[in-house]
Amino acid sequence: MTGAEASSPDVAQAGSGDPEGLDAAQLRQALAEAQQQSAGHRDQYLRLVAEMDNVRKRAQRDVENANRYGLEKFAVELLPVLDSLQAAVSSGARADAKSLAEGQQATLKLLLKAFEKLNIREINPSGEPFDPERHEAVMAQESATAEPNAVLQVVQPGFELGGRLLRPARVIVARGAA
Repeated sequence: MTGAEASSPDVAQAGSGDPEGLDAAQLRQALAEAQQQSAGHRDQYLRLVAEMDNVRKRAQRDVENANRYGLEKFAVELLPVLDSLQAAVSSGARADAKSLAEGQQATLKLLLKAFEKLNIREINPSGEPFDPERHEAVMAQESATAEPNAVLQVVQPGFELGGRLLRPARVIVARGAA
């Protein structure tokens, strides 16, 4: 009810529970106004429900598209690596060892460049303290020179994507001398 409706004497009397003070015409008019206001609120409610349903469907569609096309950037960055490997394989029979090694180096550079663009970072913890959150110990070895629980050697580097661990680094950890 708006401020103007609340201040009208007819509505004030109708709301007071004193129906004798109003005649039937006034009561019908107040009822018609209340029904009109109710219909307006119902219409507004239905519009909001429809809008929320559209927002939900749009969000669901966006998530599906992100899942479907999320790897597109990754694939585009790896295509030059694929091209380089295919060229190496097709020329492999007539290439000498030196040119094969150069091709491998070029392919590795392309792959590392793609990783850099995609924010994929190598974890190479040589000499750092062992961190079970980012490293996987494959062996413990005695060492007179390294601190206990320090990484002696990286067997296989790990990788993280934007700070999220993709694969832990596999390492050999120092243990104190017996």
